[in-house]
Amino acid sequence: MKNLFIDCSLGVSGDMLLAAFIDLGVPLDVIDRPLKILGLEGSYSLIVEESQSFALRGIKVLVEENCCDAKYRTWLDIRALIENSSLTRTLKENALKIFRLLAEAEAYVHGVNIDQVHFHELGCIDSLVDIIGVCSSLEYLSPEIVFWDYPPAGSGFVETAHGLLPVPVPAVVQMAQKYEVKLISDKKTSGELTTPTGIALMIGLANTFGKPDYFEINSIGVGLGHRELNRPNFLRAYLLKTLESRPSDCLQWEEIGLQESWVDDASPEDISFLIDRLRSLGAIEVITQSIQMKKGRLGVSIKVLAKPNDLTKLRLAWFEFGTSLGVREKIEGRWVLSRRSGTCLTAYGKVLVKQVQRPDGKLTLKAEHDELSRISISKGISLDDVRKEIILSSDTFASDEDGS
Repeated sequence: MKNLFIDCSLGVSGDMLLAAFIDLGVPLDVIDRPLKILGLEGSYSLIVEESQSFALRGIKVLVEENCCDAKYRTWLDIRALIENSSLTRTLKENALKIFRLLAEAEAYVHGVNIDQVHFHELGCIDSLVDIIGVCSSLEYLSPEIVFWDYPPAGSGFVETAHGLLPVPVPAVVQMAQKYEVKLISDKKTSGELTTPTGIALMIGLANTFGKPDYFEINSIGVGLGHRELNRPNFLRAYLLKTLESRPSDCLQWEEIGLQESWVDDASPEDISFLIDRLRSLGAIEVITQSIQMKKGRLGVSIKVLAKPNDLTKLRLAWFEFGTSLGVREKIEGRWVLSRRSGTCLTAYGKVLVKQVQRPDGKLTLKAEHDELSRISISKGISLDDVRKEIILSSDTFASDEDGS
């Protein structure tokens, strides 16, 4: 399995990402060919040069417009241009997704309908070159999973067609808020470090955010930015080494949060209360383990697994309902089997179950223990008999997603 990791911790823009892909080995023809299909041949010149930022090498890309046809400045015109072309289906979908993200953000911040959006900040040619070029490069590299690091927010002000705006600009803020992309504060570097096109490419092309837990690097592409900053200005694209085996299609990768604290100043009843509160606020699981701390004190290690979106409220619960003065927290990843919730019609009535797809393609059913207990008590039969009946009735499964 070939994966891609985009390290945009110093900044991200369309031209920086395109430059990194070129440095990674993407042929220029991969970028020029789809633009030719769109009828843009001769409308631009793509200048690629090796340069340095604070004595660190990389590739810098400059798009020079040989002409600028204003008909390519609106969302409707760009959509029609791409939809009516003979680009590959994947390239069409990805490019339209990026432009739609930008159009929706612009529509929101200006309070207009999306069909009225006019891309003032996107050049009529260079934006097409950046976005089509990046999407075509990604299709060429064909990674299984695309990891993106979190981008910097930037600071200060930037001159735009709408006047002087604070950084991050409104379109970036809107996309970050809507799609829950974390922006990392960088108070030491002034200027626009994450552009609207850059964050739109992140949202549209990422499979997951954050660094991989571990990886082996096959090759690196470095794309340089054009702005002179008080530190290096580049983006890195890592093509990761192929894994020996490819996970089955039934496996899905997802981010998961881990919170942990060691407690030695709470009674068992207090700890039980805290655990109940954490579970009620959305923790996937809470586990405890006895530990021996300094000076021979006996303590308890409390660990919480949670969805990333629930971490904030759980973080507050630690301090509101527990005695901890600090909580460790990190984002990890896990592989999970594809599953869906539904009901199974058994001799004992409808039972809430989950249907799970195994790596060999086999579908199995699993009932929650509360359901097994409910039927066992109400019918006066063993848990094992309930499980056997569910297995015999597996062909009656009806998914909640089907509206059954």
